[in-house]
Amino acid sequence: MLWMEPVSVNNLRFETAVMGEDLEDVVPMMPQGKSSGSVLPYVGVACLGAILFGYHLGVVNGALEYLARDLGIAENTVLQGWVVSTLLAGATVGSFTGGALADKFGRTRTFQLDAIPLAIGAFLCATAQSVQTMIIGRLLAGIGIGISSAIVPLYISEISPTEIRGALGSVNQLFICIGILAALVAGLPLSGNPLWWRTMFGIAVVPSVLLAIGMIFSPESPRWLFQRGKIVEAEKAIKTLCGKERVAEVMQDLTASCQGNVEPEVGWFDLFSSRYWKVVSVGAALFLFQQLAGINAVVYYSTSVFRSAGIESDVAASALVGTANVLGTTVASSLMDRQGRKSLLLISFGGMAASMLLLSLSFTWNVLAPYAGSLAVIGTVLYVLSFSLGAGPVPALLLPEIFASRIRAKAVSLSLGMHWISNFVIGLWFLSVVNKFGISSVYLGFASVCLLAVLYIAGNVVETKGRSLEEIERALNPAI
Repeated sequence: MLWMEPVSVNNLRFETAVMGEDLEDVVPMMPQGKSSGSVLPYVGVACLGAILFGYHLGVVNGALEYLARDLGIAENTVLQGWVVSTLLAGATVGSFTGGALADKFGRTRTFQLDAIPLAIGAFLCATAQSVQTMIIGRLLAGIGIGISSAIVPLYISEISPTEIRGALGSVNQLFICIGILAALVAGLPLSGNPLWWRTMFGIAVVPSVLLAIGMIFSPESPRWLFQRGKIVEAEKAIKTLCGKERVAEVMQDLTASCQGNVEPEVGWFDLFSSRYWKVVSVGAALFLFQQLAGINAVVYYSTSVFRSAGIESDVAASALVGTANVLGTTVASSLMDRQGRKSLLLISFGGMAASMLLLSLSFTWNVLAPYAGSLAVIGTVLYVLSFSLGAGPVPALLLPEIFASRIRAKAVSLSLGMHWISNFVIGLWFLSVVNKFGISSVYLGFASVCLLAVLYIAGNVVETKGRSLEEIERALNPAI
């Protein structure tokens, strides 16, 4: 149980605005007494999708050399690149698909459907006898993690009580980090058993099956049920998640958010209309800044940076980065509902800018040459810590909070699509840009992006802590 410090209602304010417009203060409905419901087991089941997200992203790093040798592509870097990047291409498709599936079939059923490409993809990768089968398996796994990237934060935000939604939402990013670390640990036996890479991919079948089974017993999102007119089922889900004493309160909130709203479900092109584009663009921009800020570049170069400081073990370097990521995300989880989402974003991108500047100077400033290796390691660890405090966990949490219920699933998918597309493009062109301009200049460019992100967030992102999804929706859309 999380203990919440008593808060005076008079002191609760809706702190900021989207696109510079003031928001009306809305008095939140705070729970009274101890709840008889429990959301944690169902958040845990959903986070199996987050673990698989991180695991499939990280598993190929240690396994690539061995699978390339086994499949006869050790000298073919192009096909090796396809094995790596096909996952990102599949994830882009999956992220756009996830929202439509979640709207049509519901959140829990979409999780069960998602387990199919996740399990089949892992199985094909584990049993592949040709590079073609491996690529198909990676594509299916990518579709699976793309769907997961959209529906895990969506489902968690819709089933979580207001007062702990931030902490539970950031658990998504924490479990992604755990999945990446799990892939690192799974690769430890490779040096003694070159065929172990098949087991590494095969392991992912287990959580995929557990995800499908777990969702059979998990309640559907009350908000989705309410929008579909399934009032009795919505009340039952609220009772399971929040306790019977909060059913009337949450149903009242849901009813208030839908008063006067008899519009049909929006289509994809409606997201670009003047009514929705301002808030949708905030979501897309957050993920664009997240990727353009250089997190993948820092992780990619971390091994060489650590070697320059005398840390020769790749596993030790990866473990240090992974540990910093998990540590920062854990701290963010504890601060999310106290410090607020916007504050953490500003602190995070500010720290990333300073870390990038330190990294850039460590490579170019002659005065720092005697300490270059140590400063580069410090800059890398501080960057990862800063990223995991806000830029990593907050966007996926904030998006389902600021999007109106009728556009939530599709808008989250669109924003996640921006994440995967920019991730793919950066991965494709990053080395070429480094070769042309040098890593120091590239790091300086990343620092500039981080500073731009700080300015953008300060002027455009809304603070959502302590507000129910319906309260946020009514404040951002006064006409509702």
